[in-house]
Amino acid sequence: MPLALLGLVAVIALIEAVLSLADASILFDPSLRSRAFMSGAFWASLLRGDVPLYAAQPATMFLSHAFLHGSLLHMVMNMTILLALGRFTADHYGARAVLPVFCLGAIGGGAVYGALADGTYPMVGASGAVFAFLGLWIAWDWRRHRAAFRSTGPVLKRVAVLVVLNVVTLIGLKGMLAWEAHLGGFLAGLACGWWMESRLERSEREARAAERRHRQGGA
Repeated sequence: MPLALLGLVAVIALIEAVLSLADASILFDPSLRSRAFMSGAFWASLLRGDVPLYAAQPATMFLSHAFLHGSLLHMVMNMTILLALGRFTADHYGARAVLPVFCLGAIGGGAVYGALADGTYPMVGASGAVFAFLGLWIAWDWRRHRAAFRSTGPVLKRVAVLVVLNVVTLIGLKGMLAWEAHLGGFLAGLACGWWMESRLERSEREARAAERRHRQGGA
């Protein structure tokens, strides 16, 4: 398990632990979570003229929202998926890819949420960033099927399953799901995966060409 991934999860878990303890009046006071949301959640209204608490808030919220969660369960669910997909990413693209994918997923999720949501409620959670890792995995899976000359139908079915799960969850939560952030994060991850897969393909072609030249030179 890469240290960058473990450190990221540890920071997010620590933040939620402090907020949960504050909710229970064990540490600080129960208003801490609402104050953290006021300053760190993603407020789409700030992109439409609302006055921020501090000058940088309309920019920092694109990342800070991913470190806040609505509850301990919300955080645990996101971190469980992040650990699995983050390790997959590190195994295939290197440990240095984990933090950039997380950040780009959070930013992409915030961007689409800001563009499509009505801004009534704050958006928190790492799910947009988590969906970036899902998008990366889909890009990887697509390339493997194409390289093996197999149908990409199973990959498209996995995407369809993700869509259905989001729709069912949206209905179950009576609309209280930031599907816009999921979409934005997924598209950001898909773009990252497509770029990294293209780099790998180019490197493999160059390696094969160098090997052919070496053989021809040796002959």
